[in-house]
Amino acid sequence: MQREVDVIVVGGGPVGENAADRARAAGLEVVLVERELVGGECSYWACIPSKTLLRSAAALRAVQRVGGAREAVTGGLDVPAVLARRDYWVSDWSDQGGADWLESIGIGLERGHGRLDGARRVVVERTGGGEIVYLARHAVVVATGSDPVVPPIAGLAEARPWTSREATSVTEPPARLAIIGGGVVAVEMATAYAGFGTEVMVLARSGLLGGMEPFAGEAVAAGLRGLGASVRLGVQPTLVERRESGEVVITLDDGGSITADEVLVATGRKPRTERLGLETIGLEPGGWVDVDDTMLVTGAAGNDDRPWLYAVGDLNHRALLTHQGKYQARAAGDLIAARALGRPEQTNPWGAHVATADHSAVPQVVFAEPEAVSVGLTVAAAERAGLHVRAADVAFSSVSGAGILADDYEGRARLVVDEERGTVVGATFVGQDVAELLQSATIAIVGEVPIDRLWHAVPAFPTMSEVWLRLLEALGRPAAKDASEPESEEAA
Repeated sequence: MQREVDVIVVGGGPVGENAADRARAAGLEVVLVERELVGGECSYWACIPSKTLLRSAAALRAVQRVGGAREAVTGGLDVPAVLARRDYWVSDWSDQGGADWLESIGIGLERGHGRLDGARRVVVERTGGGEIVYLARHAVVVATGSDPVVPPIAGLAEARPWTSREATSVTEPPARLAIIGGGVVAVEMATAYAGFGTEVMVLARSGLLGGMEPFAGEAVAAGLRGLGASVRLGVQPTLVERRESGEVVITLDDGGSITADEVLVATGRKPRTERLGLETIGLEPGGWVDVDDTMLVTGAAGNDDRPWLYAVGDLNHRALLTHQGKYQARAAGDLIAARALGRPEQTNPWGAHVATADHSAVPQVVFAEPEAVSVGLTVAAAERAGLHVRAADVAFSSVSGAGILADDYEGRARLVVDEERGTVVGATFVGQDVAELLQSATIAIVGEVPIDRLWHAVPAFPTMSEVWLRLLEALGRPAAKDASEPESEEAA
């Protein structure tokens, strides 16, 4: 069977859905190919279930930090109720709602594994058997996401380790959980399971949250220990054995060992491109896919003469975050529609059809204990980029809104400022409920708002946003210029 449509989207997670939606909204005929569940990893095994598992214990801890409220709490966390709430949010792993939504907006759904077979050609191995070939009049968008990496540690694969999927879909938490890794998945799942009462052991060969400012990882390590978790840094497993009893014994490179009921591997991700058919269009299979700022795949056969192949989301390796993938998909979907319909292309920096913010303003929230959020560049990253920067650091103890939010509130905020341009290029907040501060920092960076102008963005009192005033005070107002003096030799 063979069928021709305007746009083919391979991958039905939130990123693929956004690309398909944008193209369809412009009037193009779109088919979406998905081999598992419409809604993808984020909806069923990542963002949604993980944050749902984390929320109940976080809310309980928040109540316990407020005098007058903590006295009313007489019981502990109801773990079965938490798991039931998670089941509700993942629709009991049914994607009927997603499929119905696609039908309601006129997007065709093809269930099966899609692979490229030359330019503008996608072969779908249907879930129910048989194949169908789709030909794209205008574009193919690949949004197949990524999978967890299981490192080559002796015995690890044979020990049947958990990945993020097993961790977020658990039906009964284990008594003991070992976690290999120190990134976002590792610390969030450590926080969630410690909240359940599981004995958690985190094994990280370096610090936690290495992509953030160092103080963020340090605070999260302290927070996990405060929840009763063990956090061991600077160690690596050398051998993993699943015993007949079901226990997992992990031997470490320092000569020690630990025993757990389950082991979660959270050491990174790899692209789902091994069976994508990249070799049929001149690209190497199995690796990350290179794109330009319009998400057009570089090096693909025919893409230079008549653009047709786009890659959005994890597999282009620009920012492995659902919200950034959706941002890329919106830009790509709109550009595909513009090119198909002969409309003007907006591919200038910050234009509607490019993902400029992927380079300078990627926001991220780690729902750990405490929350750690960041956007833009760290001090180290800014210096590596050749910027002359200055950092301002403030403790949240100086913010009235923080003290009202929780007794003895602990947290820290940092702004990274480009001295030459006088604008914010990075921000990090660590503490309870700091996630809601992130968008203001993102806007400041994307908008390149001058520090002088930020002084006039008055934070309401007494709220957490007052930290912005404290940060500006730490930076200090720039010295006033003498209007009688020339600013440069040219002015003179």
